[in-house]
Amino acid sequence: MDLLALVPVVPAPSAAYLEQHGVLPLELRDGVLRVASWLDTPASQALDDLALLCGARVVVERGDEPALRRAIQRVYGAESTAQGMIDALGADARGGPDPVRALDDLVAQANEAPVIRLVNLLILEALQARASDVHLETYAGELRVRYRVDGVLQDAPSPPRQLAPAVVSRIKIMAELDIAERRVPQDGRIRLRLQDRGVDVRVSTVPTLHGESVVLRLLDASRGRFALDALGMADDTLARFRAAIARPHGIVLVTGPTGSGKTTTLYAAVEALRTGREKILAVEDPVEYELAGVPQVPVHEKAGVTFASALRAMLRQDPDIMLVGEIRDGETAAIATQAALTGHLVLSTLHTNDAAGALTRLRELGVEPYLVASTVEAVLAQRLVRTICIDCRGAGCDGCRQTGYRGRAGIHELLVMTDALREAVQRGADTTTLRRMALADGMRTLRADGERRVALGETATEEVMRVTA
Repeated sequence: MDLLALVPVVPAPSAAYLEQHGVLPLELRDGVLRVASWLDTPASQALDDLALLCGARVVVERGDEPALRRAIQRVYGAESTAQGMIDALGADARGGPDPVRALDDLVAQANEAPVIRLVNLLILEALQARASDVHLETYAGELRVRYRVDGVLQDAPSPPRQLAPAVVSRIKIMAELDIAERRVPQDGRIRLRLQDRGVDVRVSTVPTLHGESVVLRLLDASRGRFALDALGMADDTLARFRAAIARPHGIVLVTGPTGSGKTTTLYAAVEALRTGREKILAVEDPVEYELAGVPQVPVHEKAGVTFASALRAMLRQDPDIMLVGEIRDGETAAIATQAALTGHLVLSTLHTNDAAGALTRLRELGVEPYLVASTVEAVLAQRLVRTICIDCRGAGCDGCRQTGYRGRAGIHELLVMTDALREAVQRGADTTTLRRMALADGMRTLRADGERRVALGETATEEVMRVTA
């Protein structure tokens, strides 16, 4: 049957209900309701519901999941997109400044079906767009919504300004935050299951002039295992990095700005090292993804659990390998250094612009130069560049949201410590000197690695310049 020609044959079920149970009514004829499903065994309750609604016997046939999902949304979801919901709300919800609302009224509005559905659709469409974050910004005349896709913010369907308090309150309710408190920042977490995908959502709110700014960080809990081979390192870089993390002790650092994939690289390193014969512990702020077989400690500063205190406690847990989400202060740096000196492998991150800068940054945090020289084994600096859409080769299409790019890949700069570099660090050489020595030893710069990807046709020169400027 042509799915494009389908019309609703069952009036009551919503698109959400049909998607949840994986069924699409196709045809009702002569007391028989034909239903398509992408599931091996659709829920009997859903089939019974459809049989009762139609007064017919249900016959199930197998269908293609993506095609059936699209058909469900088109046929049974008149308001099944965020923009459709916004348009359906009409002009009544638009207008000027927010009226003063009692807290009970705001709670009631946040729990109304249209608001609940709208928030769910915004999150669902962000996931479908492969967004890492959703930004909701309240201004005097609008509630602006943007998705961060492949590291770049893009406009998304924006609810009417008058719904801003209800939308923000709905998100706060989901994250178990205080909806009455709008004067101080708040952080929370939402666990969702959308279209058979487990999703963790980190929520951050801050007060602004005209309301609150909310950012949702979307973490796909169903993501598969992390593999070093999938990070896109050049073959020689990958071989040298594998050799560095295979050492029995020392510090291996990954550096770069927020959102450059440092945590993913650390997770991939842990996956590469894990054999089941070693004790691996991790402390993170926050824990982004669960690593099977690795106890992960979340930082909780209000409860006294900091990177430093957790790392100190982890040393009493007989570890072989320790993953430290970030070295951000002198105390953590000192403990990590001592751990490396006493026979442990420490994997961690720093916020520096390049690989050589990590060595001087540790000195700035108070680690003695001789300790930096004797413990650090390698530093990997990295960035993420957008890759050219393979469907349109950069021309722009629906699949890449007309950007010409779809997905991201890493570019890397690996500094491996040599005797000469250790001696230079110990005598206090500056970043420029250390960088020049590493280049003489064969280190490929971030920009050079980016141009390697340009030559392979994977990205564009302007994209490399954007992330390495």
